[in-house]
Amino acid sequence: MSILDWVRRSAELIAAEAERLSRLDAAIGDGDHGHNLDRGFAAAVEALPEHGTPGRALVVAGRTIVSTTGGVSGPLYGMAVRRAGKELGDAGVVDAVRLGAALRGALETVQELGEAQEGEKTMVDALAPAVAAYEQALAAGGDLAECTRAAADAAERGAQATVPMQARKGRASYLGKRSIGHLDPGAVSTALLIRALADLASEHA
Repeated sequence: MSILDWVRRSAELIAAEAERLSRLDAAIGDGDHGHNLDRGFAAAVEALPEHGTPGRALVVAGRTIVSTTGGVSGPLYGMAVRRAGKELGDAGVVDAVRLGAALRGALETVQELGEAQEGEKTMVDALAPAVAAYEQALAAGGDLAECTRAAADAAERGAQATVPMQARKGRASYLGKRSIGHLDPGAVSTALLIRALADLASEHA
């Protein structure tokens, strides 16, 4: 599975869902989440190096996302992608173990930067269960396709679980109880990124 292809596939999914993501954000935030991410991932695709390791590609993509994505999304998504790249290091091939470490590193970075935990109606509510499901599948002997599929399913369940939550972080937290009843756009976009990973892994299984 090519990490460069993951960045490209993610950009395609975000572009296709940009309007919906921004509508979700309009209900509890600034209304620009989808368009900001679309701009950031499109720029990341353009910045991808033609040569080098998967880790290097993610570091470049992450740095580009930070510099081109507006709002709080830029640092969170960009630094998460950059951390994943650093976890992959100089490895020429991404296997299930390395990818698991990359996902764990991405989650740790998001939690450190956003000071968020599960249950606070953020992207962590999709990413944390995704990483946990990936690690559980890996421990059970799953291959890359099986682990990423488990992660994607868990991320989507986690995103849906944000509907009854009250936001505790970010702009949505200012709404108090009025934030209840809405999907968190960050959790939804995170689930899209993990699904892109799973789809590619399955195609190359």
